[in-house]
Amino acid sequence: MEQYEPDRLSPAQVAAMRRSFRTGRAALTRRSLLRASAGGALAAGGLGTLSACGIPAAGNTQGGVSAEDHSEKEKTVNFSNWTEYMDVDDSGRRHPTLEAFTKRTGIKVKYTEDINDNTEFFGKIKPQLAAGQDTGRDIVVLTDWLAARLIRLGWVQKLDPANLPNAFTNLSAQFRNPDWDPGRAYSYPWQGISTVIAYNKKALDGVEVKTLSDLLDDPKLKGRVGLLTEMRDTVGMTLLDMDKDPAKFSADDYDAAIARLQKAVDRGQVRRFTGNDYTADLTKGDFAACLAWAGDVVQLKADNPDIEFLIPDSGYMTSTDAMLIPNKARHKTNAERLIDYYFEPRPAARLAAYINFVCPVDGVKDELAKIDQDAANNPLILPDKAMQAKSRAFRSLSSKEETVFEEKFAKLTGA
Repeated sequence: MEQYEPDRLSPAQVAAMRRSFRTGRAALTRRSLLRASAGGALAAGGLGTLSACGIPAAGNTQGGVSAEDHSEKEKTVNFSNWTEYMDVDDSGRRHPTLEAFTKRTGIKVKYTEDINDNTEFFGKIKPQLAAGQDTGRDIVVLTDWLAARLIRLGWVQKLDPANLPNAFTNLSAQFRNPDWDPGRAYSYPWQGISTVIAYNKKALDGVEVKTLSDLLDDPKLKGRVGLLTEMRDTVGMTLLDMDKDPAKFSADDYDAAIARLQKAVDRGQVRRFTGNDYTADLTKGDFAACLAWAGDVVQLKADNPDIEFLIPDSGYMTSTDAMLIPNKARHKTNAERLIDYYFEPRPAARLAAYINFVCPVDGVKDELAKIDQDAANNPLILPDKAMQAKSRAFRSLSSKEETVFEEKFAKLTGA
């Protein structure tokens, strides 16, 4: 089990975190973009609590530390999630799928949108987790790299398969065996996040784009290419383009990918590295082509007929936001019942129709078609088997690798 040390973040990690606050998931997120017309906005967390990020020394920790399960007597579950990541009704105040769960089971869901950024949220819950105390939350949704770290630290509970029949049966094959949680012993995906190539047909003006190499090398695209500030997405797509597997790459492979990107930057091929703000550049045509997140592309295509996407033959990157049950959670069985509920086709379809991310649940197409036929036919929401086969995940990193790799990526991006 990994021991958690009270080290401060490296300068590169702080830079990566600041990028996230400025332009990544803590700024204009994919969810807030999709719901901008409804007035949804994501409040970015302050950096004050993270500037030092000294972590108290962990006490004696061990995996799967549970409290007495109060699920039978306390018909409740405390669920912490990201902003704009749940279906809502026309009033914007009620969550239909959560209400349906409560009506069926009698379990009330205290749903809190208190996750703005992975690192910021970890700062909220780490003192209790390190001390072996209840965080007050039964389910948390964290991006896979942080979920992996909590599992390694022994700070989340092992799931009971007997309470997860739908999740076990209906989980899409592409999400079944991440290297950081083989067989999904500790986590199940809430939604998938895919990285693809998006382009503006009008801005391309006849230039053919099929691979990342086209973006990095074609002189006709000089100064009109965008890459992402998220290291795993940009480097992962580059590794794939170099015929390297992001799930198995070596340090030398990583360095070669950075060098490949550096050449394109030095030639002026790359206009800039961005978070979600690439959407404006792509729509205006300042970017002819760029790396993009599938959730954005769904909405951009609906609003602008010139926007298209492609999946390179080399493959594309997919990560997840994962549901976990922290140590000492009071309502473990209730939490597992809620996790399992979202792997039923009907609630999964309702959620997919609203948030437009990659649905990790098999068998939802017919239910989704009843709500939104276009969404049901959209491979960015429901990838077919051919597209799933091209999906790749970035391997989990040790703390040392994380620091070294982020430092090199920060130098590349000028962060």
